[in-house]
Amino acid sequence: MENNNFEPATDAVRNVNADASPAPKKRFIGKREFIMFGIAAGGQGMIYATMSSYISDFYINVMGLPLVFVLLLMLLARVWDAINDPMMGVIVDKFTTPWGKMKPYVLFTALPIAALTFLMFFSPPGLNSTELMVYAAFVYVGWGMIYTVSDVPFWSMPNVMTPDPAERANTISFGRTVNGVGSAVPMVLFAVLSWIPFFSGESSLEAEKIKYIVMAVTASVVGIALFVTSYFTTKERVQIPAKPRRDKSEPNMLKRIFNCKPLMLVVIMGVLSSGRYMMQAAAVHVARYAFYIGPSLEGLTGTALQEALKASVGTVSTIFQICSAIGMFGSMLIMPLLYKKFNYKQIVIATCVAGFVASVCTTVIGACSIYTAANWLVYLLIPFIIIQCVPLGALNITSYAMIGDSLDYLEWKTGFRDNALGSACQSFVNKLGNALATTFIVIMYIIVNIDPAQSVAQDAIKAVTEMSNGQRFGMFSLVSIVPGVSLILCAIPIFFYDLTGKKKEKITAELAAKRAELGIEIEA
Repeated sequence: MENNNFEPATDAVRNVNADASPAPKKRFIGKREFIMFGIAAGGQGMIYATMSSYISDFYINVMGLPLVFVLLLMLLARVWDAINDPMMGVIVDKFTTPWGKMKPYVLFTALPIAALTFLMFFSPPGLNSTELMVYAAFVYVGWGMIYTVSDVPFWSMPNVMTPDPAERANTISFGRTVNGVGSAVPMVLFAVLSWIPFFSGESSLEAEKIKYIVMAVTASVVGIALFVTSYFTTKERVQIPAKPRRDKSEPNMLKRIFNCKPLMLVVIMGVLSSGRYMMQAAAVHVARYAFYIGPSLEGLTGTALQEALKASVGTVSTIFQICSAIGMFGSMLIMPLLYKKFNYKQIVIATCVAGFVASVCTTVIGACSIYTAANWLVYLLIPFIIIQCVPLGALNITSYAMIGDSLDYLEWKTGFRDNALGSACQSFVNKLGNALATTFIVIMYIIVNIDPAQSVAQDAIKAVTEMSNGQRFGMFSLVSIVPGVSLILCAIPIFFYDLTGKKKEKITAELAAKRAELGIEIEA
């Protein structure tokens, strides 16, 4: 039931379709603060994308760790990491430090994240297989836990930077867009390094190790330097006094979150959309084992063969990553305009349906390319992959904005506002989604019977032309039909999401009136 304990702040509510209310006369977030939050988000994007897009390839094809071990590590560690998010949210909501409520966590975790990012892509020489597995597990789990300590408070910050839904939505939109731009940096770097002759030398495995070290150092130094600026350039304005529980029967923090229907619908949407993460995480795997673009391999041996294969991996990976970037960033850039004409519910459903239809086209064209040996058909995939990636940007931004509206609903209904725990739900979804996506990638290796261990032992890259058509199509499905099915499924719960139009405006107006009644002032 809705809260009717206080009257609406106005007799008439404006009738508009957009989710984002018109910009208020009073602006809380200045231009410099707005831009610097985005820059910090871009730095975080560099760090996280380096891990999420390439760690499975590094563990499987460079370190040569057993597939079953990588499968269990990715699944268990990331699920544990995801569980940590709500726990971190509770901690942030309960305690305020002398340096602020959200920002200090970003500052104090900067150096540990930088160090662990480097160590995650460093393969210590002289260790046997068991020792490498212990090393990888320790660093990977440690990185995930430290990253959680900074990630949850950082993406909770827009909720305390401004009380206005429109300004909050724009801040989240800009932050997620620049975060996406930052996530493209390691992808571009991977492609560029693949084309440099030094990295196509006689020892392919050593070249791959150095390439990943360069990427890790770049993310550790540049990414962290940008990320930590948010501590110095943002301001926490929305400080709602903690409301004491009246009695033991009153719901606690976790129960309030689970009883918040709009928030739970967004969480379910996020879990069902896990397949979308494969569009980026599986791109390098598809480049290695699904398609070959380049000169004929007939008669090529040794270094010449390895150079041709590495160039193909770089080219195919670049095609997929550029298409992903265009679709994702393009949709991110137009989100603020779409928010003025359509509500979040309409945007999510429309983009997910479009992504599913495009994925079907991608699957058909890719299958024709693989089974007819028509390599040129790969280029026909480009427009459909771009459309297929549009929901990546739309969901990336809109889900955070929907979380913010859900927290408004929670405060309006209960009087409590659990900012960090609510935002932690989105972080939980992101990490669980990445865990499921990465796990399925490893499972696909097992399903199609591809074991890179032999290639690693021989210090060579296995030619995609040595794979069967079934193996190649299986790997290709990771970026075609599997993400498409995930997208259409995730649209289902959003049909029941109702924080739109008049209801949302009513909540916003009544919250402002209630805060004024309680003497809560939001500083500009």
